[in-house]
Amino acid sequence: MKGLFKLAIVTGLGAIALKGWRAWMGDGKVADDRGPIGSSGIVRDAGPQEGITQADWDLVDEQSDESFPASDPPGNY
Repeated sequence: MKGLFKLAIVTGLGAIALKGWRAWMGDGKVADDRGPIGSSGIVRDAGPQEGITQADWDLVDEQSDESFPASDPPGNY
């Protein structure tokens, strides 16, 4: 009986340790950033101030940003 009791204690401690470790490490799921149904998800605001440096912003970037979400590229692309 003593062996069975020791096994139960070790198993219980192992289960508690495993549960704590999983809580500490997280569940491994990536946060869902798609937004509500029918949404495009996270979309940046238009303009050069939202994610592109002024030095990298040119005429093609401007026209592409203005034409979003149209599928056709700018005429001078």
